[in-house]
Parts: sequence; structure tokens; C-alpha cells
Amino acid sequence: MKHTPNYRKIYEDMISKKYPEKADACKSILSKEMLKVIDVITLNNIIVGFNEHQIETNQKLKSYDKDTIFDILLYQKKHRLNNVQTAKHFNLSRNTLTSWKKNFIVGYKTGLPKL
Repeated sequence: MKHTPNYRKIYEDMISKKYPEKADACKSILSKEMLKVIDVITLNNIIVGFNEHQIETNQKLKSYDKDTIFDILLYQKKHRLNNVQTAKHFNLSRNTLTSWKKNFIVGYKTGLPKL
């Protein structure tokens, strides 16, 4: 059994104790049944906020699970975006997207619903 931190509880505590003014902005994300990696990153950006230098430095520390990768690739396909547009939207590298497509090409072409 895979043990992961309970991000919902962590962020709910953080919002209630330190950032109560940001509760409304985070309510829709925290109401989801299961938080994905992209949700945690979004919550963190809403609560803490980053300047441009911190975002560039923080890029090295991101990691995505398969579900999130497929969600990003599905978003790209659904909205008919190229790698540059998708990378800019999710603040990723174009090379990262290309790598994901190469590594997950079987699931990307067959495992995702047709749009």
C-alpha cells in the first residue's frame, strides 16, 4: 500500500491557521474527492504565491504522477495545443512534454478517450 501525505488536511490546517483570507480561493480545489499533484501545486501557488525567480528555481523540484501526466496530455489534446502552448500553460519545459509523450505514447494514444 502506497502511503502519501494527506495534502487536504495539511492545506486545510494551513489555511485555517495562517491564511484564512484565502479560504474562498481554495475551496473548489479542497472540495475534490481526491487531490492530484497538479491540485497540490495550484493550492501552494494560491496560498503562498511566488515571484518569477522563485518559480524558475522551484521548477527543478516538481514531480508528477502518471494520472497528472495523462491529465496534462489530455488537456493538450482536448484544447488542440502544441507543446509550446501546453508548456507555457502548465509552466513546464517543452522537453518534459516531449519526454512524457515518448514514455507514455501507448497510453496516450490508446488509453485516453477520443475527442
